[in-house]
Amino acid sequence: MSQMPITDIVADMPLQDFILSSNTSACVIRRNNFLNPEIRDNPNIRLGKVLNGNYMICYARNDMYDTILEDTRIFHRSVLCGLLAQIDLETTGISSIQQLPSLNLRGEGVLLGFVDTGIDYRNDAFRWENGETRIVSMWDMTVHGNPPETFNFGQEYTEEQINAALHTSDPLNLVPFEDNVGHGTFLASVSGSREGGTYQGVAPDAEFVIVKLKEASPGYRQLYLVPEDQYNLYESTDIMLGIEYLITTARNLNRPIAICIGLGTNLTGHDGFSMLEDYITSISHENGVALCCAAGNEVTKKRHARGEVQETGSITSVDIQVGQSGKSIYITLWNSSNDRFSVSVTSPSGETISRPPARSGGMTTTRLILESSLVTIGYVFPYYGNGSQLTKIQIHFPTPGIWRINVYGEVVLEGPFDIWLPLGLPEAVDAEFLSPDPYYTITVPGTAIGVICCGAYNSRDKSLYYQSSWGPSRITSILPNLVAPGVEVSGILPSGYGVMTGTSVSAAFAQGVCALLLQWGLINGNVTSMNTYNIRSILIQGCDRDANINYPNEQWGYGRLNLYNSFLQMRSM
Repeated sequence: MSQMPITDIVADMPLQDFILSSNTSACVIRRNNFLNPEIRDNPNIRLGKVLNGNYMICYARNDMYDTILEDTRIFHRSVLCGLLAQIDLETTGISSIQQLPSLNLRGEGVLLGFVDTGIDYRNDAFRWENGETRIVSMWDMTVHGNPPETFNFGQEYTEEQINAALHTSDPLNLVPFEDNVGHGTFLASVSGSREGGTYQGVAPDAEFVIVKLKEASPGYRQLYLVPEDQYNLYESTDIMLGIEYLITTARNLNRPIAICIGLGTNLTGHDGFSMLEDYITSISHENGVALCCAAGNEVTKKRHARGEVQETGSITSVDIQVGQSGKSIYITLWNSSNDRFSVSVTSPSGETISRPPARSGGMTTTRLILESSLVTIGYVFPYYGNGSQLTKIQIHFPTPGIWRINVYGEVVLEGPFDIWLPLGLPEAVDAEFLSPDPYYTITVPGTAIGVICCGAYNSRDKSLYYQSSWGPSRITSILPNLVAPGVEVSGILPSGYGVMTGTSVSAAFAQGVCALLLQWGLINGNVTSMNTYNIRSILIQGCDRDANINYPNEQWGYGRLNLYNSFLQMRSM
C-alpha cells in the first residue's frame, strides 16, 4: 500500500489508480436523470461515489478540465481548505455533567467522527484500559489499497486490524497509518481522550471513526496559484467523501455520531450555497448526527474587504498591498444576483488592463507592458445555488506595491460586494487588503446553514480570541452560533503533550458536548429524535452571556458554551 504518483493517464486505467494520479482532479455535480447520459458518455470523465442527496464525485484529466467544466452550473471544482488551529472542562459546564451520577454522561455508545490529518492510533488516549482500540475504523485517502465498501480509493482499516497491530511490537508494520501533521490527533484528544486520568477529553467513553485526507492535487494547486512551499491543503470533494464515510459507518453500526470539521476556505461565497455547504446542510437534518464546524481564524489576517458600487456606471476600487515575494495571488469577488459587475486591475506602476465585459465563462489573460506580471479575469454567473456573480482574478508574478481592483457597475440594483484572498496564504506571499473588513470572515463550511458554527474564546479571562472570525454570512445569518475554549488548550500530539489555539479546537470541544447530548437523548432514550438543528438550539439556550453585551452578535454569537446550563434550561421546559 503505497502512494501512486502516476504520471501517464490511459483509458483503461483502474479507477483507484486514476483517482490517485497526479494528472487528475475531482469535481462534484448534482446527479439527475437529465445529466447522467451526458456525463456517462463523456470519455474524459470517470464517475466516482454518489453521496447523500444525489451528489456525485467525478474525476477528469487535468488537461481536459477547461473543456469539461465549460458549463459551471453542472460541474463544480473542488475548493482548497486549510487547517484552523495552530482542556479546560470546568468553564464549559462539562465536568459538572460528567460527575452527576444521575446522568453519567461520558459519550458511551456515540461515535466521534473526524475528517482531518489522521490520528496517532497507538496513543493510550484512544485505547481502552485493556489496550484495545477505541477506533471503529479508519480510512486513509493517501494510499493505494483496499478502499471502504462502495468507495473508490484509499485504504480502510477495521477495528480488528487495528487491534491486531496494537498487539505487536511494531504496530505500524501492520497498520501504517500515521498523523504526520498532528492536527487530527490533537482535536480527537480534546473531544474524547481517555489517557488514564492524566488527560481526559469531553467524551472519554465515545469511540472514533477517522478519515485521513490526502493533499490537494497538483491540478488544483496550480489552478488556485498555491505556492510550492505551502502544504496541508485539502480538497472539498475529499471532505465530502470523508463525511459520507463517517455517516455510512454510523448507519451501518446504528450509532449516533458527532462530527468535527476543523478546516475552512475562503474560495466560495460564504453564504451556505456552495456544493460543500449544501451537502453538509443535507447531512445536518439526519437523526443522530451532530455536525460542528470551526468559524475560522481570519479577523486580523486582512484577507477580506467589502465595498459598494453606488449606481449603474460608477466605479469602486479596492487596494491590495503586495510584498516582495513575487508569488502569484488568487482573488475572488462575489456580488448579488441582482447586480452585474465587471472589473479591471491597475498595477503599482499605474498600468490598467482593459476591462473584460461581464460574460459568464472563460478567462481573459493580459500581459502588462511595463511589468512582468500577467492578470487573468473571469466571470461566473448565475452561480449554483445562490445565483450570485463570482469574479475570479489571478495576478501572476505580481510586482511589489499597491494593486487596485476597479469594480464597475454594469447593472446596479443593490451594490455591495465582498472580496477575499485565499485562506492559508503564507506570510511569504505578503498580500493584504489596505482597508480590510473583519466582518464576513467566517470560513466555509462554517457558513453552512445546518451546522453548529464555533468561534473561540480564552477560558482563563473570558476574552474573545482575537483572531476568531466574525460573522455574519453573506445571507446575513448571525454567526458564529456560539464560542468555546480555543486559546492555548492542552492536548495530545503524536510527539507528546502540547497546546493549540484556534477555532478548530473550539469545534472539537463542541463536538464532544454534542456526543454527551446524543448519549443522553438517543442512547439513554430521553429523546427519540436529535439532529444538528435541535442540538444547536439546546446549546444556544444554555450559553453564558454577559450583561453588558447584546446577543446575538457577530463576534460571540449567542454566548459561551455551557452544557450544564443547557440541561438546566431543558429541565425548566
